[in-house]
Amino acid sequence: MATTLKGPGIFLAQFAGDAAPFNSLQDIAAWAAGLGYKGVQIPTWDGRLFDLRKAASSKDYCDEIKGVCADAGVEITELSTHLQGQLVAVHPAYDSQFDGFAPPEVHNNPKARQEWAVEQMLFGAKASEHLGLNASVSFSGALAFPYFYPWPQRPAGLIEEAFGELGKRWKPILDAYENSGVDLCYEIHPGEDVFDGATFEMFLDAVGGHKRCNINYDPSHFLLQQLDYLAFIDIYHERIKAFHVKDAEFNPDGRQGVYSGYQGWVKRAGRFRSLGDGQVDFAGIFSKLAAYDYDRWAVLEWECCLKHPEVGAAEGAPFIDGHIIRVTEKAFDDFAGGGADRAQLRAMMGI
Repeated sequence: MATTLKGPGIFLAQFAGDAAPFNSLQDIAAWAAGLGYKGVQIPTWDGRLFDLRKAASSKDYCDEIKGVCADAGVEITELSTHLQGQLVAVHPAYDSQFDGFAPPEVHNNPKARQEWAVEQMLFGAKASEHLGLNASVSFSGALAFPYFYPWPQRPAGLIEEAFGELGKRWKPILDAYENSGVDLCYEIHPGEDVFDGATFEMFLDAVGGHKRCNINYDPSHFLLQQLDYLAFIDIYHERIKAFHVKDAEFNPDGRQGVYSGYQGWVKRAGRFRSLGDGQVDFAGIFSKLAAYDYDRWAVLEWECCLKHPEVGAAEGAPFIDGHIIRVTEKAFDDFAGGGADRAQLRAMMGI
C-alpha cells in the first residue's frame, strides 16, 4: 500500500532569532503552525530552541519538547546537526571560518573541535531516539573539497585517501545511529566532500554500505550544479530518507556560469529562491517521490537572496501542501476490470 508523504514541514534554522516569536521553541512552533505547517525541523545548535546535550541524556526533557510542539499544533520532523556534522571533517583552509560553528573553548584547536563535533553527533543519535524520530539530517564535512577542480593536477590517491579518512570518522557515528534506530541523512551540498551522486557513492563505499548512511534530498544544490535532479531520485530513491523543499535558479550568461565569478548572491548566475520563484520542477519531484513510496517529511528550507523570510515562510506552506500527492489506493481503470482464472488467461493467449 502506497503512503502519502508528510508535510508541510519547516526548517527553523533560518527563522530563529532574538525577537519574539522566533526566540523560543514554544513561540516559533506556534508561528509555524499558524502558517499551516504540520512539522518543524529543529536546529540542534540553537540553544534558544533546544538543548542537545540534555535531550541526549533525558527522555523526560524530550517528552517536554514533544509536548511543547504538540501544544502548538506541530510535530518534530527531524533534528538537524548540519553545523556539528560539518566539523567532523574540516580542511585546514577552512579552520578559521568553521571555528564559528563551535563553542569558543575549542577555537584554534582543530582536534578538540572535531572531538566536540563527534560528541554532538552522538548526542544527536540519542536525542532522536528519545524523541521517537526515525531520521536526522546533517553534513558530511570535507577534507578534499579544496581540490575539487582538477587543476593543479591532484596527486594520485588524494581523493581515495580523503574518502577513506572520512569513512573512518563517520563509521562509528553511523553505528551509534544504528543502535538508536535512526537514519542519518546527509545533505548533498557543495563545500562538503559529499556533493553529488558520485561522491555519495564513494562515501557509501567508505562506510561499508552502512544502512544508516542516507540522503537528505535537496534539489536546489543539484540545479546549481546542473545535475539531473529527477534522475537522481530514480538512482538513489532507496537512500532518500529526508527532503528539503528548496528552490533555485540558474541563469548563465556571457560573463559567468556555474562558478559565478565570485559574485554576491544577487549577482550570481545560480541563486537560491523562495518556493515557486525559481526553476526547480517540484511537480516532477513530488511525482517521483510518490511513485517510489517516499513516506517521510517534505520540509521547507527557506533561502532567498531577494524575498523577505517571513513572506517566503508564509508562501511555503501552501506551496508544499499543493504539491503533496495523496496517493491512490486503487487503479483509475479498476471500474473496467474483471475477474480471471489461469485457464482464461491461457485461453486468451491461445495456449
